Amino acid sequence: MKRAIAILLGLALVGCAGGPPPVRYSDGFMRDVRNTANPSTVAATEIAFSRAAREDGQWTAFRRFLADGGVIHGRNGVIDAAGFLAGQSDPAVPVQWTPLAIWSSCDGQLAVTQGKFADPDGSWGFYVTVWERQRDGTYRWTYDMGAPDTALTERETRDREPPPEDDESVIVVQAIPMIQGEVADCRAEGSSPTGAAWPDTNGAASGGALSRDGSLAWRWVQGADGRRMFAAQQWRGGVWEPALDFAVTADGRVDPQ
Repeated sequence: MKRAIAILLGLALVGCAGGPPPVRYSDGFMRDVRNTANPSTVAATEIAFSRAAREDGQWTAFRRFLADGGVIHGRNGVIDAAGFLAGQSDPAVPVQWTPLAIWSSCDGQLAVTQGKFADPDGSWGFYVTVWERQRDGTYRWTYDMGAPDTALTERETRDREPPPEDDESVIVVQAIPMIQGEVADCRAEGSSPTGAAWPDTNGAASGGALSRDGSLAWRWVQGADGRRMFAAQQWRGGVWEPALDFAVTADGRVDPQ
């Protein structure tokens, strides 16, 4: 199976580079792959998503990678992504982003990514996206939320400042971010796929989902004051453990908590 995953990842990356059509594999081979977690495939999909935004248009890419029923979490709550995107024209300069971490259910049906983005206005921020694997084995996003981050903007701006023109000894190298991937433990056969225990929302609007195998759960919360929150939990060692907590303040910036 490790060999199968490596083959599929290679095909995904070739597809991103505009290579030849993928080779056809047996139904049994593809069935095994579809029931296996593979964070690298999610990473390749998100990278292809960002590349499509740059080459084909930001909102065009969002529409292309959207799953049925997907939502965008804005300042006033979640909105139907398809309806919102239908009326959007691609901006001349798109937002660009890259994943930094991935959490996958044991069966690979559900995955959560977090990464950073660069806005054309010069600000930087963080985002979270939920991906669902489709019947054909591809991933499509079903939830998206992001916000600018003051500390990240300051750091990225400082790191990208050019050296003084009269100092030829300075060499600036931008590091390529490492993408961390985690896979939840598989639940014991026959166990009930119960969802994670979440704190009380005190009546705030909320939503989310549980993977089919019950190993990864995610949730969003919209506060009455405009504060937005996202959390994911994964099944590890027979208990639910926090995977990701992401919060945005009422004025629309990442909450350092």
